[in-house]
Amino acid sequence: MGRENPSPPKRADARRNYDRIIEAAAAEVARHGADASLEEIARRAGVGSATLHRHFPSRWGLLQAVFQERVAQLCGEARSLAAEHPPAAALTRWLTSLAVFGAVTRGAARSLLQATGTNAASARDSRCEQLLMEAGADLLARAQADGTVRDDVTALELLSLANAVSLAAEHTPDAAHHATRLMGIALEGLGAPGPVPRG
Repeated sequence: MGRENPSPPKRADARRNYDRIIEAAAAEVARHGADASLEEIARRAGVGSATLHRHFPSRWGLLQAVFQERVAQLCGEARSLAAEHPPAAALTRWLTSLAVFGAVTRGAARSLLQATGTNAASARDSRCEQLLMEAGADLLARAQADGTVRDDVTALELLSLANAVSLAAEHTPDAAHHATRLMGIALEGLGAPGPVPRG
């Protein structure tokens, strides 16, 4: 008797490979930025180079997938923080996560945005920016509504602040820690002070 229903396992295997590649790529981008080695990504993911290229024919396609996955995670984090924390704390934690993301990718996100030339890629990047803006605006509105954040602050200003912090921190030895500390200092001016790590 022949094997029954071979397709679903293949699809499951392909999905697992895809997820492992994304996870490995995120780790390598955090270490090396946009110049992360595709061979090392494949090795960390436990797949061959052919499998990696089957899922992602180009480096920029892989970087874009990593970027989009992290944006989705940040949007989910915004919803979770809103449900679990007071408004000002939720906003502070989320902006810190955003700044850390920008810092540890070491310019990969900016390189990606500058290098994508197709209308489809530009549309996806604009959608990612829109999703982050909406997530930040929702958290900001809650914090302003309960009076813990100044009402003259805009979501665009806060995302610009997070981007500036990530730029300042990305080339330091511990980018995540430095971004967290800088963001804590900056956010004290909102009337929503967050913890400022020492050391």
